[in-house]
Amino acid sequence: MKLAINEIAKYLDLPVNTVERWIRQGKIPVHRDGPDCIFKKSILKKWAVSRNLSFTLPKNSETKHPGIEMENLLPAIKRGGLIHNTKGDSVNAVLKAAVDKIGMLSADAKKELYERLLERERLTSTGIGNGVAIPHPRTQLPEVKENASITTCFLEEPVDFSAVDDKPVFVMFILLSPSVKIHLRLLSRLAFCLRDESFVKFLRTTPDTDAFFERIAAFEKQIDKTDAL
Repeated sequence: MKLAINEIAKYLDLPVNTVERWIRQGKIPVHRDGPDCIFKKSILKKWAVSRNLSFTLPKNSETKHPGIEMENLLPAIKRGGLIHNTKGDSVNAVLKAAVDKIGMLSADAKKELYERLLERERLTSTGIGNGVAIPHPRTQLPEVKENASITTCFLEEPVDFSAVDDKPVFVMFILLSPSVKIHLRLLSRLAFCLRDESFVKFLRTTPDTDAFFERIAAFEKQIDKTDAL
């Protein structure tokens, strides 16, 4: 069977760069064929189960997902808001401090989210490199039924996340989504921004809310223009 690497990452609920790294290291039973990966479904599923990962292909896999075009990055980031000076000297501590300040969730939902974020970090770090982490639960929270949110958390002090490049994390984007489709769309758009070195440098200045939203809006215009071509 052949799938794009981002689709395999989606069905394993893993970051794309983690899947790419595991393929290079020979840790995952797939083979690269240009931009695609070739694998045997039964073998990959058995491998996933042995590592407590889910791997379920939908009956009709599609690269385009109708109905999610309007779920863009800027609205999700505005819903989540910015948290400056997030305290903590460990992954657990900064996640707890950040979750406690997410105003849209009830106390019970915050407790559940914190536990799911810790579970996700135990599986593999969400530190994607360049001082950035994108914590997210493996499954959707019951309270997040309609609108996705991305809470941007600037840490008071950088924290070791065991990131892919071993650099300490200075900013986290906590991504909550009502569906896998929306999660992947927002993750793709956020990754577009984070691939720009000038944007990462901008983040290191700990920008205020207005400047941050303006920068995200500018990137989203670039994305929409690219998608329209």
